[in-house]
Amino acid sequence: MVGGRRKAREIALKVLYEVAFTKHRLEEVLGRLLSEERLSEGNASFARNLVTGVIQNKDKIDWNIQKFAPAWPIEQIPVIDKDILRLAIFEILFDNKVPVKVAINEAIELAKTFGAESSSKFVNGVLGSVSALADSQLSSK
Repeated sequence: MVGGRRKAREIALKVLYEVAFTKHRLEEVLGRLLSEERLSEGNASFARNLVTGVIQNKDKIDWNIQKFAPAWPIEQIPVIDKDILRLAIFEILFDNKVPVKVAINEAIELAKTFGAESSSKFVNGVLGSVSALADSQLSSK
């Protein structure tokens, strides 16, 4: 059984992915996917926050992806992997509401479920570097 927070992350990922490939409106996709799932209001709010946060910080998040995956031009990273990284980087560097290890583990699980065979290793490697940055930012505060 998938936990509520993981289900919320899955919904956020599906929203970002669908919006990337269609002309569907973000609010409509989010509303439809949330109505199809039985999430608590807290977890539905968490999914909304993830989607909104990623969209609002997309340029900064993508800059971090490029910085921590320099061998991969951002246009060449599969959309699903990019969206998984965007969610996790938002949680790690911008949202700061879950422990870094939780955000990384959840991203790896999403990559195993929705990505290609090598996606989880790629996501883990990039987020390991992001995590080192997050740790250094926290220790300098």
